[in-house]
Amino acid sequence: MLNRLRDRLTSAVCLGMLGAVQACGAASGGTPLPAPAADVPAASVKAPQTAVFAGGCFWGVEAVFRHVKGVSSAVSGYAGGAAKTADYEMVSTGMTGHAESVQVTYDPAQVSYGELLRVFFSVAHDPTQLNRQGPDYGTQYRSVIFTTSEEQQRVAKAYIEQIDRAKVFGSPIVTEVVSLPAFYPAEAYHQNYLALHPTQPYIVIHDMPKLAALKQQFPDRYAGK
Repeated sequence: MLNRLRDRLTSAVCLGMLGAVQACGAASGGTPLPAPAADVPAASVKAPQTAVFAGGCFWGVEAVFRHVKGVSSAVSGYAGGAAKTADYEMVSTGMTGHAESVQVTYDPAQVSYGELLRVFFSVAHDPTQLNRQGPDYGTQYRSVIFTTSEEQQRVAKAYIEQIDRAKVFGSPIVTEVVSLPAFYPAEAYHQNYLALHPTQPYIVIHDMPKLAALKQQFPDRYAGK
């Protein structure tokens, strides 16, 4: 909690730096990353699917995926640690093994897993930051893709290799790809946090620019809800 309080003080300082808003909040520039060369064929999955992503504070990551067409729900939570430590105060110590994560439920006929990866790397976070994201630091803010199938793991690893080879980022990608052990939903007050607190300084500085980048870079996939 002390870590997050310090982060919010940093955000308050950032509010006076209008030219730095984009740098504080968005993961990439004005163009999306290339489409994945490998993907999960829509014909191979009929029912709604789930994907779990971790990339810093879950508020912004959740908000991004809530605004992607084909996504029916995005839930903030914890993954990587034990059930007994899936608690915000404990996770915030950085000692639990958990990462702040978002479970995305989506219709593969409307949006593919590969396209979700593309959104994740383009606008949801910066995959070159190790154990931190912007002002938030600690292993709970690490960049991770928690896969729910061998196919997801294959596609995720292939996409990281693809964009790493293309050198679209100035530094190497540090995103981990690991099988999902379990996902634990976060406390109710964390859910849909951006929509409920749109004027909070942390949200304004670090998360609203992500939604703006999503709308700019993926206008056909943006759901204004």
